[in-house]
Amino acid sequence: MRTLTATAATLLLAAGALPAAAAARPGPPGTDGVWRMDGYGTVLVLGGGVLQEYQTTSVSCLKGDTSPQTGPGTYAAPDGSVLTVRTVHDRDHALLAADSSVGHRKLRRLSAVPAQCTRPAATDPRTAFDIFWRTFEENYPFFARKGIDWHAVRDRYRPLVHKDTTKDELFGILSRMVRPLYDAHVTVMDGNRIFGQVRPGTQNPGPQLDAKVKKFVVARDLKDVPYRQDFAAGRITYADLPAGAGYLRISGFGGYAGENAPFTAEQAELDRALDTVLTPARIARLQGLVIDLRINGGGSDRLGIRIARRLTDTPYTAYAKRARNDPADPTRHTRPEPVHVVPADAPRYTGPVAVLTGGSTVSAGETFTQALMDRPGRTVRIGQPTQGVFSDVMVRSLPDGLLFGLPNEEFLTRTGRTFDGTGIPPQLTEPVFTKEEFAKNRDSAFDRAVNLLRR
Repeated sequence: MRTLTATAATLLLAAGALPAAAAARPGPPGTDGVWRMDGYGTVLVLGGGVLQEYQTTSVSCLKGDTSPQTGPGTYAAPDGSVLTVRTVHDRDHALLAADSSVGHRKLRRLSAVPAQCTRPAATDPRTAFDIFWRTFEENYPFFARKGIDWHAVRDRYRPLVHKDTTKDELFGILSRMVRPLYDAHVTVMDGNRIFGQVRPGTQNPGPQLDAKVKKFVVARDLKDVPYRQDFAAGRITYADLPAGAGYLRISGFGGYAGENAPFTAEQAELDRALDTVLTPARIARLQGLVIDLRINGGGSDRLGIRIARRLTDTPYTAYAKRARNDPADPTRHTRPEPVHVVPADAPRYTGPVAVLTGGSTVSAGETFTQALMDRPGRTVRIGQPTQGVFSDVMVRSLPDGLLFGLPNEEFLTRTGRTFDGTGIPPQLTEPVFTKEEFAKNRDSAFDRAVNLLRR
């Protein structure tokens, strides 16, 4: 699962009142007030030193987390990210950004909090069902692509829910509703119990699989290397390979600096790794770089862009990002916002790159793969298609305390293509960590990459 950065975790809403101590703090001029976010089904109330979120659908409004103000226009999100709100063009239009995420959210000023947000929410099971169904109906972009009639799903399952339906029973019903989506960014959560699934024929890149594969790679592919070092709490490994190539394994784009660490600390750990690896002396002798994303659970898209900035001398566009923006029309979206890769003010490697991917390359692992597709210079993808989930995750709450997550965005190539559902295909196909590969001590994708870079 993608790490819940500000793009997702700040939407992880739970009922609560504004802190009394915050009431005396003035907000930054021009941003205090009520704002509706384009897409995302969210209303924000800024003032009194806090940012208060509300999750909305056409049938519901639930109060959410309170983010305290930390400076003019800045707020501390629950996950340690910093949110920034600033007006643009005039006092009625603003942008929200999170330091851990790429892109912005457009805000439009409202004259008052919507009336439904001022009324207590019903807590019966049918209300919870209706909010769940409606949230997907108004935000999920991929029903047609996956061949799912969501209205037929409602007609099948709503009669199963009644006033005496238990929370456990509702968890099961909601999980069965979304199972046919086979979307790794769709979850239903009840405490430590989580329903979620990956695309058929692929594996979830969890800690056990990651540890198994890392042990295999170190023993087989890196056994005779002259240099190897782990960084970022073991989530990044670099090794110098024989014959002048380098190997960079990234198992996620987060978790580098400890649980709930501020994004600045995550970024600093990544920079420490890149500064250690990409020294001028090493760059001068590198003839190729293998970037291994085959087991990658995702995280912050911005960290992926930060790595891409160390792999180019020429600015380019990584992708464009848009969100579904009409509750009644899944074909309407926010205006695509380009995400640019600007060369870093630090040593950069611009030679050949081989990117290893597979079905356990998930979320931010995929957006990073996409960010390298138009990288100037020689870049080739080897292995199997990625998982096929790119969007930030909207994490929502129900009145009975259940949580659920869903995507609502698309990441577009320069030709307007998306890879949701199918994943990004490799240019050179090789098996990735199959039973046969393990049994015969083979790593075909790694060997193909090394041989290709030697040419």
